[in-house]
Amino acid sequence: MLRYALRSLLGRRLRLLMSTLAVVLGVAFVAGTLVFSATLDRSFTSLFDATVGDVVVEPVSGDSARRPEASVSQALVERLAALPGAARADGRVRVIGVYVVGTDGKPVGGFGPPAIAGSVGDAPAAHGASGLTLLEGRDPRGLGEIVVDEATAEWAGYSIGDQVPLVSAFDDASLTATLVGLYGFPDGGSLNGATFVGLDPQVAQQVFLGGADGWTAAWVTAAPGTSQDELAAQVAAVLPDDLQAVTGDDAAQEAAGHLLRAVSFLTTFLLVFAGIALVVGAFLIVNTFSILVAQRSRELALLRALGASRRQVTASVLLEALAMGLVGGTAGLGLGLLTAVGLKALFAALGLDLSGQPLVVTWTTPVAAYLVAVVVTVTAALLPALRTTRIPPVAALRDDVALPEGSLRRRAVLGALAVLAGAGLVALGLVPGAAHHWWWLGLGVLAVLLGTTAAAPLLARPLLRGLGAVYARTMGTTGRLAALNTLRQPRRTAGTASALMIGLTVACTLAIVGASAKASVDAAVAESFPGDYLVSSAFGAPFSTSLAGRVAAVDGVGEVVRERLDRIAWAPEAAGSDGSDGSDGSDGGTGEAEGEPLPVAATDAEDADVLRLTVLDGTVSLEPGLAVVQQTLADERGIAAGDLLDVVTPAGPVTWEVSAVVEDNPMIFADVLVGTGTYDAAALLQQDWLLVVLVADGADVAAVGEAVTDELADQPTVTVADQAEFAAAQREPIDRTVLMIYALLALALLIAVLGIVNTLALSVTERTREIGMLRAIGLSRAGLRRMVTLESVAIAVLGALLGLVLGTVFGVVLMRALADEGLEVIAVPVGQLLAFLVAAVLVGVLAAVLPARRAARQEVLTALATE
Repeated sequence: MLRYALRSLLGRRLRLLMSTLAVVLGVAFVAGTLVFSATLDRSFTSLFDATVGDVVVEPVSGDSARRPEASVSQALVERLAALPGAARADGRVRVIGVYVVGTDGKPVGGFGPPAIAGSVGDAPAAHGASGLTLLEGRDPRGLGEIVVDEATAEWAGYSIGDQVPLVSAFDDASLTATLVGLYGFPDGGSLNGATFVGLDPQVAQQVFLGGADGWTAAWVTAAPGTSQDELAAQVAAVLPDDLQAVTGDDAAQEAAGHLLRAVSFLTTFLLVFAGIALVVGAFLIVNTFSILVAQRSRELALLRALGASRRQVTASVLLEALAMGLVGGTAGLGLGLLTAVGLKALFAALGLDLSGQPLVVTWTTPVAAYLVAVVVTVTAALLPALRTTRIPPVAALRDDVALPEGSLRRRAVLGALAVLAGAGLVALGLVPGAAHHWWWLGLGVLAVLLGTTAAAPLLARPLLRGLGAVYARTMGTTGRLAALNTLRQPRRTAGTASALMIGLTVACTLAIVGASAKASVDAAVAESFPGDYLVSSAFGAPFSTSLAGRVAAVDGVGEVVRERLDRIAWAPEAAGSDGSDGSDGSDGGTGEAEGEPLPVAATDAEDADVLRLTVLDGTVSLEPGLAVVQQTLADERGIAAGDLLDVVTPAGPVTWEVSAVVEDNPMIFADVLVGTGTYDAAALLQQDWLLVVLVADGADVAAVGEAVTDELADQPTVTVADQAEFAAAQREPIDRTVLMIYALLALALLIAVLGIVNTLALSVTERTREIGMLRAIGLSRAGLRRMVTLESVAIAVLGALLGLVLGTVFGVVLMRALADEGLEVIAVPVGQLLAFLVAAVLVGVLAAVLPARRAARQEVLTALATE
């Protein structure tokens, strides 16, 4: 039986090609994602290992967005260098938010990976490794010279000797300097999309620290024979309370772990689409083995007649699936490496550059590749294999032996029950305040999808009959034959269409979510847009306070309203309005765990009305000691007007009284809004986050906007936008995300197309004698090609219609569930959904090209002689 199974597999290798290709594509996506994830992990770990010393001395708490301070004095650095376990100690200056302006006038980087500037030096990294060092040119000397990393120089279009403009949120850190050297990692690697600007240490102190004789941090290098832990203990013993000593290993692990957790969703995100592709591929495999088993019914019956048991016959089919899985896993693993290269290129274009890190293949990747390939193929082939047990040995004596078919009515009942159960779970998930509502929604959607798939053969009949009527009127006999062929095997037709249905269901859901999200953004901006223009950072970062004065001085500007932003922390065991102290395990209504960050925004008390706040409780007042809370935080923490917020600020613990709770406002970029007096008293970040520009009465709004833009032309990190431009900027991330998901979904749709091609090709082979008869009685080659094409279009349209209906329902349900997140507008892009239907027709036509050509090229006599 083993030899028979292998010979059978080799004899039908071309018929299994499409199914194997589906496995290859799905496994390649899985393997590529795992390789990319491992490469990302190794890249971040290597990067941070090379950018810390054996022991790092830094402030106990700090914020990289703040104005840097000389927290570590030069005297302390000298004292650290004299420790018995220290070989040397080096002060360092490090600042976030200093951008290189490229030759195109635009800042380099800034989206995600940080823009770093600081002092250069020759201090070794942890464990004596080579850190970021000079690769070409020389180190900077004096105020007018800088070095940058190689990738930044390439992106910006600069070479050694060029004049390089720098801009930042700090006025005195914006300058133009000569590029004198290029930095990098001598052992390979990259900054993963971050940018680096290096200055002479004394110049860095002058530019970033106001000339203070100190540093933002210090590296202490361990003497031979001294461990990092031993050195950290010695360093900690001489530090003041506001500084801490962290081993290089801990610092690197914490930094890498923080970033990897931040991007961990990428792996899950990619694996979800790999799973969709594999599910679609499973439909193709089920169809392939169902057709092949049906075609070999007499052959399998003969095996039974010759003494093979039912188990042996079933095992022979599963063995073919196992072999196909192993082949698909091997090819998919190889293609997965190319997929990982493509993913690296894709994310490099988005700012996450891993070009310096070679691909990392861990043992889990090949194990996962083969496991996925074998499980998918064997599981998909299991039902067709079990159907072979129904073939009686006596069937070998008949010419028209066929596998017995199960009742479609039973499938329809099971499908209907699954749909009803899914609808109930969806309804439960939409109940306001329901616990674990996303789980209920997810299970409900899955049940509806599975139920529809099960009932698809019965649902297909009226749809195909209607399409057949259209075919008969427009295409005559050829159209009727095509419709009858699709109705002849409803399971096969529905199974093939279901693969396309799943892909289009996801695509239609995504189209509705994307359109609704953009419509919600437009509605929110229209409702809350303050003033005539907004000035903000292109990178979502603070900018210099001097810009407000410059804008206010522009002719035609009537008023400029500032909004600032910073983070504070909830006080431990904060008390709520009920006076509880948290001793019962609750947070008292307004508190959170100690250290949990709380974003806070500020504007002048007299300007609160400009922000167009909608009050839900209390009266808006931003006088000293008062705060306004947005609705989401108020609902989460049970906060009401009159409650007290106990928080910890850089100036120490404070208590603010809630003057009002307001509807969520997209123009307030924090959960809490206070007045500038309260903000300043808390010693928070003295940089602006947003400027609201109001044009003076009688002034030309458009002309004033152009004048403001011209005034800020020397600030490439800052944008000036009116309402339409601001809304477009908010929609842009949605468009990018939707486009990326469509690109990932294309793989599943490609496999669905392969499924149609495969089904038609096997069907043509199965109907060789019938095709010869049709040709013999007068059907032309063109008519035969037309018939096969119409069958393909019917399958594609069936899958598209089912996908459109399910996708529309799922999209509306998902938007209802997201209403509490501020996405309150439901928009159905009818034109886009119709475009999907037209695309499905084109897919049907293209999928039929090869099978139709093969059918038309068959010789009539040879086809008639086929058994």
